[in-house]
Amino acid sequence: MSTEKLGKTAADVQTIVDRSPFLSWLNLTILELGDDTIELKAAWRPEWVANPTIGQTQGGIHAALIDFAANLALMNSMGRPVLTVDLRVDYHRLATKGDLTAKGRVIKLGKQVSTCEAEIYDEAGRLLASGRGTFLTAPQEGKAPSGT
Repeated sequence: MSTEKLGKTAADVQTIVDRSPFLSWLNLTILELGDDTIELKAAWRPEWVANPTIGQTQGGIHAALIDFAANLALMNSMGRPVLTVDLRVDYHRLATKGDLTAKGRVIKLGKQVSTCEAEIYDEAGRLLASGRGTFLTAPQEGKAPSGT
């Protein structure tokens, strides 16, 4: 696999978000894309509430944001979203109404499978959840590896 970075931008990832009904529903805005990192904001939606008594954000929202941020941290290596092989999420703090920030980064870029992690923060900068995933980075069948 080439280690050459592809020069993708936050706007390139925003185009992927805007094409996806689910990612659009999450109210995602891509803030920054680095060679091996991504930062995004998810604008709060009332549909995220799991427990209306305390206004708790449903944990699946955090899991989805961790999956997306970890996966798309690979954008400048792969040039596209890749399949999630495994995902682990740890919940650290109760989240209530408010926008969320997700930060993803590549830990190990592999020829077949890569490892990435992500963290979710509330508006006060408190860590709410973190996770690590493995992603299928093998070349697509019939295509040359990315970056070549």
